[in-house]
Amino acid sequence: MVNKLRDEILELLWSLREKGSKSFSDIVRGITDHDTSDMIRKMEKSGYVTISGDKVEFTDKGESRSRDLTRRHRLAERLFHDVLEVGMKESEETACEIEHFLSPSVTDSVCSFLGHPPTCPHGKPIPRGECCSKYSSEYRPLVMQLKELEVGLKGRIVFIRPSESTRLERLATMGIVPGSIIRLKQKRPSFVLEIDETILAVDALIAEEIYVKEYRH
Repeated sequence: MVNKLRDEILELLWSLREKGSKSFSDIVRGITDHDTSDMIRKMEKSGYVTISGDKVEFTDKGESRSRDLTRRHRLAERLFHDVLEVGMKESEETACEIEHFLSPSVTDSVCSFLGHPPTCPHGKPIPRGECCSKYSSEYRPLVMQLKELEVGLKGRIVFIRPSESTRLERLATMGIVPGSIIRLKQKRPSFVLEIDETILAVDALIAEEIYVKEYRH
């Protein structure tokens, strides 16, 4: 049986740890349920966490469950926000509901379908799954590398996975940012893109780092 408060605490602890906190008091402040303190202590008895003073640490069991919850939640946000074009708030609320029930195989299917996104719409990292390191031809990703878009079609940029940290800023100055609508005009000798009324050329390496969803509006 799913315990939503326990799962909510595990997921919050994962997010807090990303920010450098493992504080018992930060967890209590982050969740409004008045049973939070008691639940954390029950989770220690059940082997999900250990408590030392104000510090809460994952056990292996808790780490595994928390990682899975975080992965499901952030992938679900991507699915609802980027593919179904649901608003950010509703995407978040829906992801909170379904994260408890997605099976590992369905989660990997969603991840493959989305093209293995590195972050959620809020920019938080999505924990990797086995599917991310395996090639699978079972699904044609709805989100694809720009180089896979057919010439003449439009695409909406979903995310960018740069090999160099400074590249994001350079691409942004050209209008190549998540949410932008582009038209691919040619692939050789370089990739030529149309953004609004601007024509840009980028090399193949950059085209591999830009992920788009075909835009049919």
